[in-house]
Amino acid sequence: MIWLAISFAVLLVMGVPVAFAIGLSSCAFFLAEGLPMQIVTQKMVTGAQSFTTLAIPFFVLAGNLMNETGITKRLIKFSNVLTGHMLGGLAQVSVVLSALMGGISGSATSDAAMECKILGPDMLKKGYSRGFITGILSMGGMITATIPPSIPLVMYGVTGEVSMGRLFIGGFIPGLLMMVFFMIITHFISKKRGYVPEHENPPTFKDVLKQTKESFWAILFPVILIVGIRFGLFTASEAGAFATMYAIFVGFFIYKELTVKKVVQVLKDTAVDISMIMLIILAANAFGYALVYGRAAQTLSGFITGIGLSKWLFVILVMILTLVCGMFMECIANILILTPILLPIAKSLGIDPVVFGLCFITVNSLGSMTPPVGVTMFTACSLMKCDMATYTKEAWPYMVAVFLVAAICLIFPQTVTFLGDLVYGIV
Repeated sequence: MIWLAISFAVLLVMGVPVAFAIGLSSCAFFLAEGLPMQIVTQKMVTGAQSFTTLAIPFFVLAGNLMNETGITKRLIKFSNVLTGHMLGGLAQVSVVLSALMGGISGSATSDAAMECKILGPDMLKKGYSRGFITGILSMGGMITATIPPSIPLVMYGVTGEVSMGRLFIGGFIPGLLMMVFFMIITHFISKKRGYVPEHENPPTFKDVLKQTKESFWAILFPVILIVGIRFGLFTASEAGAFATMYAIFVGFFIYKELTVKKVVQVLKDTAVDISMIMLIILAANAFGYALVYGRAAQTLSGFITGIGLSKWLFVILVMILTLVCGMFMECIANILILTPILLPIAKSLGIDPVVFGLCFITVNSLGSMTPPVGVTMFTACSLMKCDMATYTKEAWPYMVAVFLVAAICLIFPQTVTFLGDLVYGIV
């Protein structure tokens, strides 16, 4: 196992792309152990043949399609009606929009990029500071990564063989808690700095009802998805295919904003996105075999048992490890590498896999929004032309809120599991 760890670390330090670092370190392990190199190829090929893995490209395509259907535009209007009367109106709108986009795009980086392009210029005109805008729009992606159908949740469910339905349902409460905490923080910052509301008065019931009707098809999507998985209408993979067809149907026949030209461009963008994700998945499959062959999970589990590491100390160490890894590697790569090692240990310590997964993914996603090399952070900073120091200074209260949500979920696991128990029954 030492060759696997050393080669992987060296390749990352050298700046080798994560997918190639994973694949090459796997090859180094096979050579050191004298194993046939054909196994690397075999494992990579079989990684692409998993039926459940089909959910990933389908959800990526569905998310990209929905951004071109007019759904995003209607969700912005809906968010504006609900929260535009609050202090820091546009900032509050961005937080609620991130929660709504969680059920649409499923990608924190995509959400942050979209909001920076759409809301960023208007917020600058309204007098919001550049650092605050970058911080709130980037950190809003945390909500998107938690509320289903989050792509990290799909990855974790596929890798750890955890119920996708329970993960999707379990993500709602942590996501909504994060939204509430972010809105509270935004309120106090806006009050201190004098960021004014968008509207003088709260919305009337008629206003909310009107905008709900306009956004109905967007709001309905995650509901259909959860109900469909729960009642066996489709599997997680079939749900991804359904999401794609739903986006096409809404775009062409309901909102009528999707065109053939847009579909072609979406397919090109999705091909690039999926190729990057699948390359990591294929390499990680060989890496995972190396971990199993080297008995990494059993060795680590035995070490933890031997030193009498408590459940809570294990959780703290995992959260620190996950955050640090998230700062240097993509969220998907971390999930593929760490889940097979950490999940069995969490189960042995009595931690619910759904609770563990949501906390693990939340902190992992936070790593992509922190220095030195957070992908979402760099995306938002480059679009908003904001330096890293200013961004970090403005974003830290929201980072604290994320840890608070993760702590609540771990200390009170019912916040994550009770909806799943209601729908599926207590295990």
